[in-house]
Amino acid sequence: MGLSVYAIVIDGLDAGQALVESVVVVTMVVVESVQILQSGKPVIRSLPKGAVILRETPKIYGAEHLLTRRAVDPHVGQKMIDRIRWWEWYVDVFGATINDNPTVGNKEGGLTTIYEESLCAIAKGGSTSLVNVYEYAEPVIAKGFVVMGTPGYDPVSVTGMVGGGANVVVFTTGRGSVFGCKPVPSIKIASNSTVYRHIEDDMDVDAGVILTEATLVEAVGRQIHEMISSAASVQPAKSEQSNMGEEEFSPWLVGPML
Repeated sequence: MGLSVYAIVIDGLDAGQALVESVVVVTMVVVESVQILQSGKPVIRSLPKGAVILRETPKIYGAEHLLTRRAVDPHVGQKMIDRIRWWEWYVDVFGATINDNPTVGNKEGGLTTIYEESLCAIAKGGSTSLVNVYEYAEPVIAKGFVVMGTPGYDPVSVTGMVGGGANVVVFTTGRGSVFGCKPVPSIKIASNSTVYRHIEDDMDVDAGVILTEATLVEAVGRQIHEMISSAASVQPAKSEQSNMGEEEFSPWLVGPML
């Protein structure tokens, strides 16, 4: 079996999404390996045969030390720091700053600073070792948990991961993003049941049942794991069934983009 890469994609927060995503981003799923979170602690089952990518460098800014301490060696940790320093330089060239306030949607969800958003973003990466750090669209050849330096803008960010070899996108959303990604399946996980009910035709998994119906985290994790396996083989994700996703393929253009 060749290398399989799952891309983790995260959308904005709402009231309760932080809780759900901190325990439900069971998308640390690598082929026959599934990470489930029990009582907030990650549990890894079987050895990974692929990789999972955490994206959006601007959204981990200020909390990168939580990733460097998980690096498998000093070289990987330094690569993480180098990505952060590059982003500081990049935004400064265009007269911008990277430590600005979070998006409107995140503010409505209760976040007050970019650092709070960064803590949430890194929590979604579980607690496994960081095995490598990649530049935008760089081919991902490591197996395990990796970070790719991408902007926060979803279409550009995911395009970079697909360019790097990701063949499944797992996209959690608390505000109802209908992001598709025509080159690869885009599995959308609604982190609250209200969003799932409103746009059920485009949401693949309702993770809100953990809060509303006391469904076990492990059960939802297994559902996500099965959905990934299915979407990677025979069963199209809902966005694929609706023939959506062609417009979302968007390479990174020259210019400021967070």
